[in-house]
Amino acid sequence: MAKQRRRPVRRRDRKGGPTSGRRKPCPYCRDKVEQVDYKDISSLRRFISERGKIRSRRITGACRRHQNQVARAVKRARELALLPYVAEGGGGRGSDR
Repeated sequence: MAKQRRRPVRRRDRKGGPTSGRRKPCPYCRDKVEQVDYKDISSLRRFISERGKIRSRRITGACRRHQNQVARAVKRARELALLPYVAEGGGGRGSDR
């Protein structure tokens, strides 16, 4: 019978130290907010990128429930012209046309 060889176990180094696996708490759950308000533009701006896109849960740290409410609130605020649909300023692709 042939001898079986053991393969070396490869382990990935964690980036970010010992707390890298932990999710940060939802900003709305931490403050015990039940409903996200579409008129609160200052808090909604944290969930929008520089290009005007809604950031994902992975980046913002919001729970599923509040992320859905944030998305709905951002869309409602855009409808009422409280938030822009796209980011201001030039630059990027197609700006020279």
